[in-house]
Amino acid sequence: MKRIHRLVLFGVGVATICCPATGQAQDAGIDLFLRAVQADDTAAGAALDALEREWSDDYPAMLVELAGFVSPPVRDRVLGFLEERTGQLLGSDMNRWRQWVWSNPHTAHPGYIDLKRLLFSRIDPLMAEFLRPDSPRTIRLDEVQWGGVRVNGIPPLDHPVHIPASDAGYLNDTDIVFGIAINVEAKAYPKRILAWHEMALDLVGGVELTIIYCTLCGTVLPYESEAGGRLHRFGTSGLLYRSNKLFFDHGTASLWSTLVGRPVIGPLVGRADLELALRSSVTTTWGEWLARHPDTVVLSLETGYNRDYSEGAAYADYFSTDELMFDVPLKDDRLRNKDEVLVMRIEPSTGGEWEPWAIAADFLNDNPVYRFTARDRSFTVVTSEAGANRVYETGDVTLDAGNDAGSLVDEAGGLWRLDEDALVAVDDDTRRLPRFTANRAFWFGWYAQFPETELIDR
Repeated sequence: MKRIHRLVLFGVGVATICCPATGQAQDAGIDLFLRAVQADDTAAGAALDALEREWSDDYPAMLVELAGFVSPPVRDRVLGFLEERTGQLLGSDMNRWRQWVWSNPHTAHPGYIDLKRLLFSRIDPLMAEFLRPDSPRTIRLDEVQWGGVRVNGIPPLDHPVHIPASDAGYLNDTDIVFGIAINVEAKAYPKRILAWHEMALDLVGGVELTIIYCTLCGTVLPYESEAGGRLHRFGTSGLLYRSNKLFFDHGTASLWSTLVGRPVIGPLVGRADLELALRSSVTTTWGEWLARHPDTVVLSLETGYNRDYSEGAAYADYFSTDELMFDVPLKDDRLRNKDEVLVMRIEPSTGGEWEPWAIAADFLNDNPVYRFTARDRSFTVVTSEAGANRVYETGDVTLDAGNDAGSLVDEAGGLWRLDEDALVAVDDDTRRLPRFTANRAFWFGWYAQFPETELIDR
């Protein structure tokens, strides 16, 4: 399903907007704001006058939120009032107004979550469950945006059909796939299919995975679905945080962060045992993945959905430019927005808080065996001719490319074989240098979440 690029138009006012679950009028906490966006100029003007008399720093976020859901004449009136009240001459540019709100300290109005719940539930009543008034949260509400689709409007693949490589005649060697290998089982997820679904619930090597593909931020993240002693079943909320999709668990309707794998809004927030374990994936070509994994299986075109699964069809316009579909509060111009980076969360060897690291994919293409040290640990990134990146924790072993493709040589001349879970010494397979979890992302999407990232790009 395509994302919807239009405003949701409401004939808003106390008489027309009610709680979807009860049909009861909203409480006084947001009543005045709703009156301020009525079509009737006199009634709306009276409400705006009242807001001006009791002005508070948490009002602009409420009004900017409403402005995104009303007709242009009403929006212009609300934003004109904001210009007069704040001195910010931003016209009707909603992106600039959001950027201004995001640049200020977050002082959420007590009724903000009620307002957001009300507006989003008009898009899809199921969204009301994500934004309950008593829900704890760890992210700013004003940065939670509608992503243009309803709940599961981009339908996840639920344990989809896989076929042997010999039956995958629809794939060309140059087609992009996301490869996952666990416990000697290899599966390939073509970008041309996964881009239409953005999530796949699947079993790989005996491990239940929730494979999330955030097309907007260019990230494929295979999370183990079990955490906190139970198997979670996830779906796509239709909401975004800093242009990264928020997914939800069906058990509690808590919203989870794509890049962290933790709940950020809802009943599960604060549970220390609820960080999903992340597995590595490889972005590469079908030809290269197949050469390394001749026994791989791959997604069938028979998904149960009618989509154009040809290479490059999904999100073609978005991927072809550096423009964003949804703005973010923080950007960094060391790289272009959609330049790809290899991203990692690295903690000290003795344990403790992890730090975000990123290495530019173009830099790794020019340095196919790259060694770096972070948090008192040493790593080697091995990059194939097709651009597939694999990271291994190599300690004091220094490696260089061997004479044979897929092999490395250490400083003593010893050969090492590249496997998905480790680098293995050819003359002693008990000597193993373990794989370290890393994944690809667009620079803007990673940086927006982790501006403290250590970047290696030269």
